[in-house]
Amino acid sequence: MRRRPGIGGLQTAAAARDQYRLLGENVAKLRTDLMKEQLSTFRSQLEDFARKHKNDIKKNPAFRSQFHEMCAKVGVDPLASNKGFWAELLGIGDFYYELGVQIVDICLATRPINGGLINLEELCKMLSQRRKGAREAVSEDDCLRAISKLKVLGSGFEVITVGKRKLVRSVPTELKKDHNEILELSQAQGFVTVEEVERRLSWSTGRATDALETLLDEGLAMIDDGHRDGKRRYWFPCVSSVSSFVASETL
Repeated sequence: MRRRPGIGGLQTAAAARDQYRLLGENVAKLRTDLMKEQLSTFRSQLEDFARKHKNDIKKNPAFRSQFHEMCAKVGVDPLASNKGFWAELLGIGDFYYELGVQIVDICLATRPINGGLINLEELCKMLSQRRKGAREAVSEDDCLRAISKLKVLGSGFEVITVGKRKLVRSVPTELKKDHNEILELSQAQGFVTVEEVERRLSWSTGRATDALETLLDEGLAMIDDGHRDGKRRYWFPCVSSVSSFVASETL
Protein backbone atom coordinates (compact mmCIF):
# COMPACT_ATOMS: atom_id res chain seq x y z
CA MET A 1 0.00 0.00 0.00
CA ARG A 2 1.40 3.40 -1.03
CA ARG A 3 2.05 5.86 1.77
CA ARG A 4 1.17 9.52 1.30
CA PRO A 5 3.98 12.00 2.03
CA GLY A 6 3.70 13.85 5.30
CA ILE A 7 3.50 17.60 5.79
CA GLY A 8 7.28 17.83 6.14
CA GLY A 9 7.79 15.99 2.84
CA LEU A 10 5.38 18.32 1.03
CA GLN A 11 7.17 21.38 2.43
CA THR A 12 10.54 19.99 1.34
CA ALA A 13 9.23 19.31 -2.20
CA ALA A 14 7.73 22.82 -2.43
CA ALA A 15 11.00 24.36 -1.23
CA ALA A 16 12.92 22.38 -3.87
CA ARG A 17 10.54 23.56 -6.60
CA ASP A 18 11.02 27.17 -5.47
CA GLN A 19 14.79 26.73 -5.60
CA TYR A 20 14.63 25.27 -9.11
CA ARG A 21 12.34 28.09 -10.21
CA LEU A 22 14.66 30.76 -8.79
CA LEU A 23 17.65 29.05 -10.36
CA GLY A 24 15.87 28.98 -13.71
CA GLU A 25 14.93 32.66 -13.43
CA ASN A 26 18.51 33.59 -12.55
CA VAL A 27 19.90 31.65 -15.51
CA ALA A 28 17.34 33.26 -17.85
CA LYS A 29 18.23 36.71 -16.50
CA LEU A 30 21.94 36.08 -16.99
CA ARG A 31 21.30 34.99 -20.57
CA THR A 32 19.10 38.02 -21.23
CA ASP A 33 21.67 40.39 -19.74
CA LEU A 34 24.42 38.76 -21.79
CA MET A 35 22.38 39.06 -24.99
CA LYS A 36 21.60 42.71 -24.24
CA GLU A 37 25.30 43.36 -23.64
CA GLN A 38 26.23 41.62 -26.89
CA LEU A 39 23.56 43.53 -28.85
CA SER A 40 24.76 46.79 -27.34
CA THR A 41 28.29 45.93 -28.43
CA PHE A 42 27.12 44.98 -31.94
CA ARG A 43 25.16 48.23 -32.28
CA SER A 44 28.17 50.25 -31.19
CA GLN A 45 30.32 48.41 -33.74
CA LEU A 46 27.63 48.96 -36.37
CA GLU A 47 27.69 52.71 -35.72
CA ASP A 48 31.49 52.71 -36.03
CA PHE A 49 31.18 50.73 -39.28
CA ALA A 50 28.61 53.21 -40.61
CA ARG A 51 30.87 56.16 -39.82
CA LYS A 52 33.83 54.51 -41.52
CA HIS A 53 31.92 53.44 -44.66
CA LYS A 54 29.47 56.33 -44.89
CA ASN A 55 30.23 57.11 -48.55
CA ASP A 56 30.05 53.47 -49.66
CA ILE A 57 26.66 53.02 -47.98
CA LYS A 58 25.32 56.10 -49.72
CA LYS A 59 26.70 55.45 -53.21
CA ASN A 60 26.94 51.67 -53.60
CA PRO A 61 23.56 49.85 -53.78
CA ALA A 62 25.06 46.38 -53.14
CA PHE A 63 27.02 47.66 -50.14
CA ARG A 64 23.89 49.43 -48.87
CA SER A 65 21.90 46.18 -49.10
CA GLN A 66 24.52 44.31 -47.06
CA PHE A 67 24.51 47.11 -44.51
CA HIS A 68 20.74 46.75 -44.09
CA GLU A 69 21.16 43.00 -43.53
CA MET A 70 23.70 43.71 -40.80
CA CYS A 71 21.28 46.18 -39.18
CA ALA A 72 18.42 43.67 -39.25
CA LYS A 73 20.51 41.06 -37.42
CA VAL A 74 20.90 43.35 -34.40
CA GLY A 75 17.40 44.82 -34.48
CA VAL A 76 18.30 48.23 -35.91
CA ASP A 77 16.04 49.89 -38.49
CA PRO A 78 17.80 52.90 -40.06
CA LEU A 79 14.57 53.75 -41.90
CA ALA A 80 12.33 53.86 -38.84
CA SER A 81 12.73 57.59 -38.35
CA ASN A 82 14.11 60.63 -40.12
CA LYS A 83 15.54 61.79 -36.82
CA GLY A 84 18.42 60.59 -34.73
CA PHE A 85 21.82 59.01 -35.33
CA TRP A 86 21.21 57.28 -38.67
CA ALA A 87 19.50 60.22 -40.33
CA GLU A 88 22.20 62.61 -39.16
CA LEU A 89 25.06 60.32 -40.18
CA LEU A 90 23.77 58.88 -43.44
CA GLY A 91 20.64 60.82 -44.34
CA ILE A 92 19.32 57.34 -45.08
CA GLY A 93 15.77 58.08 -43.96
CA ASP A 94 15.57 61.03 -46.34
CA PHE A 95 16.95 58.90 -49.19
CA TYR A 96 14.16 56.31 -48.92
CA TYR A 97 11.53 58.97 -48.30
CA GLU A 98 12.56 60.61 -51.59
CA LEU A 99 12.48 57.24 -53.37
CA GLY A 100 9.02 56.54 -51.97
CA VAL A 101 7.65 59.84 -53.29
CA GLN A 102 9.13 59.15 -56.75
CA ILE A 103 7.74 55.59 -56.78
CA VAL A 104 4.25 56.87 -55.96
CA ASP A 105 4.56 59.43 -58.75
CA ILE A 106 5.56 56.77 -61.31
CA CYS A 107 2.80 54.40 -60.21
CA LEU A 108 0.18 57.14 -60.54
CA ALA A 109 1.52 58.25 -63.94
CA THR A 110 1.48 54.71 -65.38
CA ARG A 111 -1.81 53.61 -63.78
CA PRO A 112 -3.96 54.53 -66.84
CA ILE A 113 -1.82 52.08 -68.85
CA ASN A 114 -1.16 49.21 -66.45
CA GLY A 115 -4.14 49.44 -64.10
CA GLY A 116 -1.96 49.95 -61.04
CA LEU A 117 0.22 46.86 -61.47
CA ILE A 118 3.77 47.46 -62.68
CA ASN A 119 6.75 45.17 -63.13
CA LEU A 120 9.31 45.89 -60.38
CA GLU A 121 12.15 45.73 -62.90
CA GLU A 122 10.49 48.30 -65.16
CA LEU A 123 9.68 50.51 -62.17
CA CYS A 124 13.35 50.50 -61.14
CA LYS A 125 14.43 51.39 -64.68
CA MET A 126 12.01 54.32 -64.80
CA LEU A 127 13.17 55.41 -61.36
CA SER A 128 16.83 55.31 -62.42
CA GLN A 129 16.05 57.36 -65.54
CA ARG A 130 14.29 59.94 -63.40
CA ARG A 131 17.25 60.08 -61.00
CA LYS A 132 20.01 60.37 -63.61
CA GLY A 133 21.37 63.49 -61.96
CA ALA A 134 21.31 61.98 -58.45
CA ARG A 135 24.51 60.94 -56.72
CA GLU A 136 23.14 57.63 -55.42
CA ALA A 137 22.45 54.69 -57.73
CA VAL A 138 19.23 52.77 -57.03
CA SER A 139 18.82 48.98 -56.86
CA GLU A 140 15.77 46.72 -56.70
CA ASP A 141 16.53 46.22 -53.01
CA ASP A 142 16.28 49.99 -52.50
CA CYS A 143 12.92 50.03 -54.30
CA LEU A 144 11.61 47.17 -52.16
CA ARG A 145 12.65 48.94 -48.93
CA ALA A 146 11.05 52.21 -50.04
CA ILE A 147 7.83 50.40 -51.04
CA SER A 148 7.68 48.66 -47.66
CA LYS A 149 7.49 52.12 -46.06
CA LEU A 150 4.59 53.12 -48.32
CA LYS A 151 2.24 50.68 -46.56
CA VAL A 152 1.36 53.45 -44.12
CA LEU A 153 -0.60 55.02 -46.98
CA GLY A 154 -3.18 52.26 -46.65
CA SER A 155 -4.19 49.43 -48.95
CA GLY A 156 -2.24 48.92 -52.13
CA PHE A 157 1.47 49.67 -52.53
CA GLU A 158 2.80 46.20 -52.03
CA VAL A 159 4.95 43.74 -53.94
CA ILE A 160 3.39 40.49 -55.17
CA THR A 161 5.10 37.59 -56.92
CA VAL A 162 3.59 36.18 -60.10
CA GLY A 163 5.63 33.37 -61.61
CA LYS A 164 9.24 34.52 -61.71
CA ARG A 165 8.43 38.23 -61.59
CA LYS A 166 7.77 40.71 -58.85
CA LEU A 167 4.95 43.18 -59.50
CA VAL A 168 4.25 46.37 -57.58
CA ARG A 169 0.58 46.93 -56.85
CA SER A 170 -0.59 50.46 -56.14
CA VAL A 171 -4.35 49.82 -56.06
CA PRO A 172 -6.33 47.51 -53.76
CA THR A 173 -7.25 45.11 -56.58
CA GLU A 174 -7.82 41.56 -55.39
CA LEU A 175 -6.22 39.08 -57.78
CA LYS A 176 -7.62 35.57 -57.61
CA LYS A 177 -5.89 32.33 -58.54
CA ASP A 178 -7.22 32.37 -62.12
CA HIS A 179 -5.95 35.90 -62.66
CA ASN A 180 -2.49 35.04 -61.33
CA GLU A 181 -2.29 32.02 -63.64
CA ILE A 182 -3.11 34.16 -66.65
CA LEU A 183 -0.54 36.79 -65.66
CA GLU A 184 2.06 34.07 -65.25
CA LEU A 185 1.18 32.60 -68.65
CA SER A 186 1.43 36.02 -70.32
CA GLN A 187 5.02 36.53 -69.20
CA ALA A 188 6.38 34.59 -72.18
CA GLN A 189 5.06 37.01 -74.83
CA GLY A 190 3.44 39.83 -72.90
CA PHE A 191 -0.02 38.77 -74.09
CA VAL A 192 -2.41 35.79 -74.29
CA THR A 193 -5.43 34.82 -76.34
CA VAL A 194 -8.56 33.03 -75.16
CA GLU A 195 -7.56 29.99 -77.24
CA GLU A 196 -4.09 29.91 -75.68
CA VAL A 197 -5.51 30.10 -72.15
CA GLU A 198 -7.91 27.25 -72.95
CA ARG A 199 -5.14 25.07 -74.36
CA ARG A 200 -2.34 25.81 -71.88
CA LEU A 201 -4.45 25.82 -68.70
CA SER A 202 -7.08 23.29 -69.78
CA TRP A 203 -9.91 25.73 -69.10
CA SER A 204 -13.32 26.07 -70.69
CA THR A 205 -13.97 29.01 -73.03
CA GLY A 206 -16.28 30.57 -70.45
CA ARG A 207 -13.73 30.40 -67.64
CA ALA A 208 -10.95 31.87 -69.79
CA THR A 209 -13.14 34.67 -71.15
CA ASP A 210 -14.53 35.55 -67.72
CA ALA A 211 -11.06 35.85 -66.14
CA LEU A 212 -9.67 37.87 -69.05
CA GLU A 213 -12.64 40.24 -69.14
CA THR A 214 -12.29 40.82 -65.38
CA LEU A 215 -8.62 41.74 -65.84
CA LEU A 216 -9.67 44.02 -68.68
CA ASP A 217 -12.33 45.71 -66.52
CA GLU A 218 -9.76 46.25 -63.76
CA GLY A 219 -7.51 48.09 -66.21
CA LEU A 220 -4.77 45.44 -66.05
CA ALA A 221 -5.14 44.33 -69.67
CA MET A 222 -5.22 46.04 -73.06
CA ILE A 223 -6.99 44.70 -76.16
CA ASP A 224 -5.34 44.25 -79.54
CA ASP A 225 -7.73 43.22 -82.35
CA GLY A 226 -5.54 44.18 -85.29
CA HIS A 227 -4.02 40.82 -86.26
CA ARG A 228 -4.58 38.90 -89.47
CA ASP A 229 -5.56 35.71 -87.68
CA GLY A 230 -8.53 37.56 -86.17
CA LYS A 231 -7.65 36.45 -82.64
CA ARG A 232 -7.99 39.04 -79.91
CA ARG A 233 -4.84 39.51 -77.88
CA TYR A 234 -4.94 40.57 -74.25
CA TRP A 235 -1.76 42.50 -73.47
CA PHE A 236 -0.52 43.00 -69.91
CA PRO A 237 1.72 46.07 -69.48
CA CYS A 238 2.63 44.90 -65.98
CA VAL A 239 4.66 41.99 -67.44
CA SER A 240 5.72 43.61 -70.72
CA SER A 241 6.87 47.14 -71.31
CA VAL A 242 4.45 49.54 -72.94
CA SER A 243 6.90 49.90 -75.85
CA SER A 244 6.40 46.18 -76.67
CA PHE A 245 2.65 46.70 -77.03
CA VAL A 246 3.13 49.78 -79.20
CA ALA A 247 5.58 47.91 -81.42
CA SER A 248 3.15 45.01 -81.88
CA GLU A 249 0.46 47.32 -83.23
CA THR A 250 2.72 48.35 -86.10
CA LEU A 251 3.29 44.76 -87.26
